[in-house]
Amino acid sequence: MAADGGRRLRIALIASSYAPHIGGVEEHVAQVSRALRSQGHEVEVWSVDRGRRPAASALETPPVRYLPTPLPARTAAALLRYALAGPAAWRRWRAAAREFRPDALVVQCFGPNGVYALRLHRATGIPLMVVSHGETLGDDNGAFARSRLLRDSLRAALAASSAHAAPSRYVLDDLTARFGAGEGTIIPNGVGRMPSFDAPAREQDLLVAVGRLGRMKGFDLLIDAFAGVEHGRLEIVGDGPEREALTQQISALGLGDRVRLLGERDAAGVAERIAAATAVVVPSRSESFGIVALEAWRGGAPLVMTSRGGAAEFIRDGEDGLLVDPEDASALTEALRRMLSDAPLRDQLAAAGLERVKAFSWPRVALLYDMVLRAIVGRRR
Repeated sequence: MAADGGRRLRIALIASSYAPHIGGVEEHVAQVSRALRSQGHEVEVWSVDRGRRPAASALETPPVRYLPTPLPARTAAALLRYALAGPAAWRRWRAAAREFRPDALVVQCFGPNGVYALRLHRATGIPLMVVSHGETLGDDNGAFARSRLLRDSLRAALAASSAHAAPSRYVLDDLTARFGAGEGTIIPNGVGRMPSFDAPAREQDLLVAVGRLGRMKGFDLLIDAFAGVEHGRLEIVGDGPEREALTQQISALGLGDRVRLLGERDAAGVAERIAAATAVVVPSRSESFGIVALEAWRGGAPLVMTSRGGAAEFIRDGEDGLLVDPEDASALTEALRRMLSDAPLRDQLAAAGLERVKAFSWPRVALLYDMVLRAIVGRRR
């Protein structure tokens, strides 16, 4: 029985990616799986097999299955590869369903994982839930723009699903407008306890940004805006395909002594730089939610947040963060100046953030999943 006395559910969280890869989806799945297990449910993570595994000591519960997800493509060679690999991959998925016997299939960030989950739903009748993390809006690789199979499969999965969810109305509206989804549920992201690290002193005039170095994260916009700030330093934590372009941009603007690309850091390393920051900046061109905002609040750092996307739904401009359009270079520059010069404003935003972040715990997020999943499993009976 679950902790509330209800029936214990067997839940397969079917992720587009998982450890050792680092990112918002991976963190969401890891934390939700732990919280659901703590509530009494049995959970497995089924992740797309990307050829890498974490060290055995680093992979905590729940159990994880890395499953192959080959898809057909247009070239003859690609079709041949799929003809050879597809049947074996499908057998692995069917075996996973037989062995775990899930009550619900929960797709996390639709991609090849969603294509196979939809097929499994059709073959078994196991209820399907689709959780979008903004992959249709913030995809640097253009997977949905390029792949008709992904677009058609997402439409079909939304039509076949018993429920769908997203972290913001921004994402739900896109699923409705472009993929024909009905009414969905907002399930926000959460943030856990502060990881352990040697706490640094809050540094003077230090702006910190965190995220994958991809176009959608808008770090090029931040660097351009920062060039108009007369003093201060900027650190960008993360790695990705735009690293070389950002390095060249920093050099061209003569900012080599003021802007540093720190590379990828683990959770403790990210928290340590946030704890050192005068302010945290999230300059994304599109942001489905913005876990970094919660990490900034948790770390007591004042926040400058993009107004483009879902963050504007939960951040109160001027109260617990400054909302700014990152493509308005002058507005972003002015927001950075304010953060570096206005100590009372920083204190107000940081205090409000520390209070607001209490509402975004992973157990609360898991309770929302619990309610939705109990409803869809109950309808099957």
